[in-house]
Amino acid sequence: MTRFVNRDRSLEELERDRWSAPSGGETRLMASVRELRRKPIGGLTVEDMRLLIRQDVGLAYLLPLAVEVLRVDPLAEGDMYEGDLLAAVLTRSTGVWIEFPGLGREVRSIASELADVPPALKREIEGFLSR
Repeated sequence: MTRFVNRDRSLEELERDRWSAPSGGETRLMASVRELRRKPIGGLTVEDMRLLIRQDVGLAYLLPLAVEVLRVDPLAEGDMYEGDLLAAVLTRSTGVWIEFPGLGREVRSIASELADVPPALKREIEGFLSR
């Protein structure tokens, strides 16, 4: 998937979808997601991408960015553990990879070339490659 995306724009702008303010209490996680959707995608950190991808937010824009990071550093680390960005990408539903088959092939290639990985990540890689 090679398309130009203005990285100075936020997910809200790119998706043309502004989330309304919550009517009641909001979890810290959802408050973080809401805030990150307003941040320009070019300024998102590995942790920001990991968090949003885990919540299935903005995948059309974030998966290509995550794959760019993973090409350079397959074990890129957010705040959780070594390889947590890859784990977030690998655990998206099968439907996501049907929608983005080129990215799926690239992720498969990145994951299959890894040898020495943490045990939790190894399980995620094996699960993804067995699909």
